[in-house]
Amino acid sequence: MPEKIKLAYLLAGGCAGCDMAVVDLSETLLDVLPHLEIVFWAPTVADVKYKDLEAMPDGSIDLGLVSGMIRLSEQEHMTRVMRKKCKTLVALGACASLGGIPGMANMHTKEEIYQTAYFDTYSTDNPEGVIPQTKCLVDGKYELTLPEFYKDVRPVSAVVEVDYFTGGCPPHHSFIGAALTAVLEGKLPPRGSWLTSGKAVCDVCARNPAQRGRERELIREVRRVVDARPDPEKCLLQEGYICLGPVTQGDCNAQCPGVNIPCRGCGGPIPGVKDFGLRAVSAIAGSMADEKLVDQIDCPAKLFYRYSLPSSILGGKLK
Repeated sequence: MPEKIKLAYLLAGGCAGCDMAVVDLSETLLDVLPHLEIVFWAPTVADVKYKDLEAMPDGSIDLGLVSGMIRLSEQEHMTRVMRKKCKTLVALGACASLGGIPGMANMHTKEEIYQTAYFDTYSTDNPEGVIPQTKCLVDGKYELTLPEFYKDVRPVSAVVEVDYFTGGCPPHHSFIGAALTAVLEGKLPPRGSWLTSGKAVCDVCARNPAQRGRERELIREVRRVVDARPDPEKCLLQEGYICLGPVTQGDCNAQCPGVNIPCRGCGGPIPGVKDFGLRAVSAIAGSMADEKLVDQIDCPAKLFYRYSLPSSILGGKLK
């Protein structure tokens, strides 16, 4: 293990939840820190500027973590800078790896989003009809600029080559610790791989009938968690609650099903799956006693592609 690994962290179009997951390592982070030299962490933690990263020599940073998706020109630019400066680049979390929940905006046009955000909401007071512009001249002499708002959300891999992917919204802090340890020790899979245990949520879920020597039953009704309180002793899917545990990576240790919340797929696809939503539709439909039950699923596109629409074979083209 080298004495110090230079680490850079960039938050692109995310909510900073992944940043908090790293901080949640607490004591484990203290064990890892002696082996890391954090040279950049923006914009949430360190008092650094983008120009500081741009000034660093290309390839001078050992490991770069990018969280969040790409929606603005600024985010694309800085992600490209990270790629140049980092020997190894990791897409951290569902947004960076798949597009994440913000990717559901791809079901709407840029114009529709602006109409809702700046005109149609009850709390909007915009009598002059102002919308964001990339350039604005103030007092006839001060030119102010804003990043360009792209028409679509994209995962990091749509902008640069990514060496490793991780799921989670956010990733569980214990998994981040394991991933950092793997990097420090050089125990990494081939480039382009997901850093994962390879097990599905169902494989690690205590509600799985197989854990109790029982056979899985077919789905005979479709329910929502607002309809009734799930039986904590039964498989959510078999009770009719649409749980995506069969096709989702289980590095979270099935924490959502453990508290009566069906898996929604933030962990990303199990190994070998190219399109998470497509595999999820296939798995759920194949588990139903009657195919007509599919009609009872509320807004299936936003259920099955909740975290992965921008990275799907659809390319987000559901407008």
